[in-house]
Amino acid sequence: MKRLAFFFLLLFTLPAVAQNDWQEALREWLTAEDMEESYGEELMEQLEELVLQPINLNQTSQEELETLPFLTAQQVEGLIEYLDHYHPIRSLSELQMVSTLDYQTRRLLQYFVVAGDERQPSVWPTMNDLLKDGNHHFTATGKIPFYEREGDRSGYVGYKYRHDVRYQYTYGRRIKAGLTAAQDAGEPFFADKNRWGYDQYHYYVQLRDFGRLEELNLGHYRVQMGLGLVMNTRFQLGKLATLQTMGRSQHALSAHSSRSANSHLHGLAATVRLSRHWRVTAFASHQAIDATLNDNGSARTLLYSGYHRTPTELEKKHNTQETDLGASIGWQQGTLHLHANAVYTHYDRPLEPLQNALYRTYAAQGNDFMNTSLDYGWNNRRWAFSGETAVNKQGALATIHTISARLSDQLSLMLLHRYYDKRYTAQHANSFREGSSVQNEHGIYVGGHWQPSRSWLVQGYADYAHFNWPRYLVSAASDAFDALLSAQYTKKRWTWNVRYHLHLKQHDNDAKTLIVNQTSHRLRMVIDWTASETLTLRTQGDGVIVNEAGANSRGLMVGQQARWQQRWLKVTGALAWFRSDDYDSRLYQYEPSTSYDFSFPAYYGHGIRYALMAQADIGRHLALAVKLGVTNYFDRTTIGTGLQQIDRSSQADLLVQIGYKF
Repeated sequence: MKRLAFFFLLLFTLPAVAQNDWQEALREWLTAEDMEESYGEELMEQLEELVLQPINLNQTSQEELETLPFLTAQQVEGLIEYLDHYHPIRSLSELQMVSTLDYQTRRLLQYFVVAGDERQPSVWPTMNDLLKDGNHHFTATGKIPFYEREGDRSGYVGYKYRHDVRYQYTYGRRIKAGLTAAQDAGEPFFADKNRWGYDQYHYYVQLRDFGRLEELNLGHYRVQMGLGLVMNTRFQLGKLATLQTMGRSQHALSAHSSRSANSHLHGLAATVRLSRHWRVTAFASHQAIDATLNDNGSARTLLYSGYHRTPTELEKKHNTQETDLGASIGWQQGTLHLHANAVYTHYDRPLEPLQNALYRTYAAQGNDFMNTSLDYGWNNRRWAFSGETAVNKQGALATIHTISARLSDQLSLMLLHRYYDKRYTAQHANSFREGSSVQNEHGIYVGGHWQPSRSWLVQGYADYAHFNWPRYLVSAASDAFDALLSAQYTKKRWTWNVRYHLHLKQHDNDAKTLIVNQTSHRLRMVIDWTASETLTLRTQGDGVIVNEAGANSRGLMVGQQARWQQRWLKVTGALAWFRSDDYDSRLYQYEPSTSYDFSFPAYYGHGIRYALMAQADIGRHLALAVKLGVTNYFDRTTIGTGLQQIDRSSQADLLVQIGYKF
């Protein structure tokens, strides 16, 4: 540890650059449930790409602004109207003149847009343009654990180190190409099924704005259509973030540049502008995926973890082939739009999930799946409406509609209704929901956003869902209720935030004779203090009480973060003490990390967590970031179970990242 401390002191003598400040603003969107669904990680990864390539407001379009997931339809419309009237803008301070943008959104927007050159680039750049104005970015990241898991001694076939490398070339926002190679801890490297080195490779080429060709993606990519009832392999916003966007629908293609092994397609996708009002998007994908097989060779379960650490996991690697074809044709006149969408999916093995439980009765089965939908919407400066209605091959229905009203510059309200038939299945659906899939759910959501002054922000939502058919761990019809209320006050150097979150869900009791309620109450209080231009402090307290059948489980966490920053140096430290009765009363705390690494871990039991991170720019081209994180438990002598078990009470990891730009 003394050597590590000396290494950090050495880093402090290097020049550094401030980065990832936008993560601090976005973390306020995320709840514990968002983390459980991994929404946060995918959201942060894709926004990281947008930060690296900010939108030039003097050359932008409505479609490009819609790629920013935190803007409402009214805010996009307000920005377009302002740009049409006052183009070009000279400074981002002009955003204060856009009445639909509140203070919080303007603060977040500054990380993703610039007021750049108003001259449009040539439609077809020359080779000299590509060489002269293109940018190259190489990043290598490694995670070094100072412990051994049970699987590292016997069970995992690879080394205990996680690492990945990324290369990306960009020419403005019009051309992006790159390669991401990733390896999880325990996976073979240049061995076994990974004889070509890394466990997974993601390559991509993305072209934008070449005449009528609005976008072309080759290699690995993601697709979103409408509100996600038939196709959404991009991130799905959580309930609080949905309130921020007021349920805006979106049609988008994006390159898949992250290390994530799931939620992407492989092949070709393109959007072509047929005329001023008509556009068509089409894609074709073929890829090998993981599956657990039945004795007859059919697929019992499709796997998306991406782990290939043991002989058993390696046997399941890429043992099934998936083909996807899809198209969307859309018409838009002003702020009115209508799209017709269709997606076909084929597996070379039939899906045959086990039928030994009621909740699996309507699980997807067979080789071929077809889903079609219509999505539609309209908005003006005050009102916005969007919806999508879909059917599968069996005629089962799924539908979702949102309506939002900007009643004044200070107050916005939103209503969302969804109905997903228990027989509805779509292999790539990812939409607003309480349950684990777009199936067997009927619910209504109401939310509000009130900013009476620049200092105050109050927002909250309530969501009720009914599940007509049994679900996992629930043997009959059940209900769920989710509500959140947040208040924030900002005054000069201080920001106070209080958030209360109530979540009620139902499941079988231990004897499976009765359905019981599990109610969790979570309270979070955060105080941010900008002590000076170089020092920022955050104090956070979290409490949770989970009640089930009259018994309570409690958890408490108190944390402190500090960030010291100068032009040539940025150092971030975090410390948290936690104590909880069990896993049900676990607690979460956001922790700053390196680029492309989003940290929002869960803690339970009794212990402390502390981390220290340094970020540096070495000259104009080279960047270095190092983070040491340690978790010490006071109530156990081992951490984890099975092959993940660590035979000690503390866990320390070192994360190292090197970036080179030219």
